[in-house]
Amino acid sequence: MNTTPDPSHTEWVKSSYSGDGGYNCVEWAPAYISSGTVPVRDSKAPHGPALTFTASAWSSFVTAVQRDALGRA
Repeated sequence: MNTTPDPSHTEWVKSSYSGDGGYNCVEWAPAYISSGTVPVRDSKAPHGPALTFTASAWSSFVTAVQRDALGRA
């Protein structure tokens, strides 16, 4: 499986932490998890680049966010 997402053929899921206004949004592509990678992009730049993380690193990040372990900027 290609781990570089094609934005026109990828279903992106918006983070539930993005807020009601839909701003400052992070989106990820769950279809790639089975390949061991998770593409992540800025929803304000849908045709821009996506960062790709290992499934393990993404899981650790999501867990830290859910526990509010990263602090606030």
